[in-house]
Amino acid sequence: VQLQASGGGLVQAGGSLRLSCAASGRSFSNYRVGWFRQAPGKERDFVGVINWSGGSTLYADFVKGRFTISRDNAKNTIYLQMNSLKSEDTGVYYCNTYPAYLRWGQGTLVTVSS
Repeated sequence: VQLQASGGGLVQAGGSLRLSCAASGRSFSNYRVGWFRQAPGKERDFVGVINWSGGSTLYADFVKGRFTISRDNAKNTIYLQMNSLKSEDTGVYYCNTYPAYLRWGQGTLVTVSS
């Protein structure tokens, strides 16, 4: 049972990326799912969370207005749309239940060049 993030890559500052979080092993349609990130040399931070229906989201201040979380329960997938990326958004992005209780996946690396 795992949530695995994908879709990272190298992007220029001001650009956009969409990350995906695929659920395997069971349906996560009844769970809140959060996005987290870990910058090089720093601890993992909370980015945002979406409720089970997708009708409610909450974001960390540093991504408000730039990042959007959505989900497609039919596909058992959660998305993180990242716009207006900054160099400080560089890091490994993870998804997990919220609160996080699953083993962390490998995450996906996002590198924003200035």
